[in-house]
Amino acid sequence: MKKLIVAALLVVGVTAFAQEKEGRRAGRENLTSEQKVDFQVKKMTKDLNLNDKQAQEVKALVSKEVEKREAKRAEMKEVQTKKREEMKAKRDAEQAALSADMKKILTAEQFQKWEKNREEKKEHMKEKMTERREKTKSHDLPESK
Repeated sequence: MKKLIVAALLVVGVTAFAQEKEGRRAGRENLTSEQKVDFQVKKMTKDLNLNDKQAQEVKALVSKEVEKREAKRAEMKEVQTKKREEMKAKRDAEQAALSADMKKILTAEQFQKWEKNREEKKEHMKEKMTERREKTKSHDLPESK
């Protein structure tokens, strides 16, 4: 009986976490800068009971902040891209050095076999990653009702 209750609680807990995220920011990811500003100003006007003059001043201030935030986000994305490119170049250089060292150690036949095995492993990993991405995407899609 105890095991049945624990299993039921586990199922309920897992399904609760599997639900779509609908928090404070649900649906706001794809808004334009202007829409974000309007949304914030309307919310503040309602919450703080702002008059028209205050709302205009708040709108100007919020606009500046949204621009700063988006500029920072773009900067961070650029840094990430640069870092990813640097890491790829470093990895490629390390792979080339490894191949050169292995070529010195192995016979021509052994080296060919080693490279073939490496390529097969690389392809296998690509397939696994593709499957994972597809699986993740299928879980992220909202259920049709």
